[in-house]
This record gives sequence, structure tokens and C-alpha cells, in this order.
Amino acid sequence: MPTGWRKASYSGQNAGCVEVGRVGGGAAVRDTKDRAAGYLTATRDQWARFIEAINTDRYR
Repeated sequence: MPTGWRKASYSGQNAGCVEVGRVGGGAAVRDTKDRAAGYLTATRDQWARFIEAINTDRYR
């Protein structure tokens, strides 16, 4: 079960954002508007590659 959920820093007071939590050897992501819907998980390596892609604007 994920622990330590944190809301995205860019969301401010906006309710329409995501939260990231720790799980096993990786991360879990959920929608703050529908926490009951569950969450997605990623391994540590998958999460690191995802963050690297965001930081290098690969998704733009």
C-alpha cells in the first residue's frame, strides 16, 4: 500500500492534480479528484525515466 502521498508542487490550491506516493521499490500516482479510483504504480527505474523525460520536455 502506498505511503507518503504528496500533491504536485505546480498544482497550488487547484484540486485537479495528481499525487505521488511511495510503494515498494517505486512510486504510485493517483488523481486527487478521485482517490477511490485507485492508483498506478511504476518501478524506481520507470519513475526515474519518466521524470527525466518531463525535465527534458520530451512530452511537449
